[in-house]
Amino acid sequence: MIKATMVLEGGATRGVFTSGVLDYLMEKDLYTSHVIGVSAGSCNGVDYVSRQPGRTRDCTIHKEKEYSYYYGFRKFIREKSLMNMDMIFNKYPNEIFPFDYDTYFASGMECEIVTTNCETGQAEYMTEREDRERLMKICRASCSMPLVSPIVNVDGMPYLDGGLADSIPVGRAIEIGNKKIIVVLTRNPGYRKKPTSQTTANLYRRAYKKYPDLVRVMIRRNYEYNRQIRLVEQLQREGKIFVFCPRIPTVSRIEKDYDALQHFYEHGYQQAKKRYQELLSYLQ
Repeated sequence: MIKATMVLEGGATRGVFTSGVLDYLMEKDLYTSHVIGVSAGSCNGVDYVSRQPGRTRDCTIHKEKEYSYYYGFRKFIREKSLMNMDMIFNKYPNEIFPFDYDTYFASGMECEIVTTNCETGQAEYMTEREDRERLMKICRASCSMPLVSPIVNVDGMPYLDGGLADSIPVGRAIEIGNKKIIVVLTRNPGYRKKPTSQTTANLYRRAYKKYPDLVRVMIRRNYEYNRQIRLVEQLQREGKIFVFCPRIPTVSRIEKDYDALQHFYEHGYQQAKKRYQELLSYLQ
């Protein structure tokens, strides 16, 4: 285990790029002492700590209809969710693609899962070392995108997608204090998030009127994201962090095409393979 912090951006199905990167690193038995996962990055993060190469890929890329986690329009209206979150965070880990809880809980790696507290609008960096159900509930909260997923209650508090408050937690990684930081992004170099449209802002205000601090954070998300990505670029230029990011057009965050997802996954795997020696030099 290397004393370093792994920072994993979210992006829903764009997270298959991260899966490819981590699968190669796991094949090389390269593990870091700390992991911070955001949204889809949290799913990749826990599978990295449980040392299960291929698991996140298999959960995301499959042709079997019975494994599909997308709801149709009618179910979306009824369930108030675009995806079957019970399938992803209950049936998958406990039945279809078993999650190795024992290895995860016994690991010496520290894994933080980023969530957004709806009442405060602040990011929280949550951990769980014993309770299986609570671990998956935290992951579910971290992945619950606004407007298309319901709020998740953890310990009596309401949470949504961690990317709303801290999309790329490099600042948190610096706070942890490890001199080496690896960042896996799911957007192309130079990407900047566009301002929230007035229509979307109004939807946020109506949907989350009970949580004004959350609404404020969601509307300002582009500003905070772009500030974070500029920091990442600066630290990368200074050689202080090591960054993986896709060099081909990304898939959408709700991509369903099997071949497109498989291609994006392979791109991540090949990126890690190609740059592995460069990564080792950085870590040394």
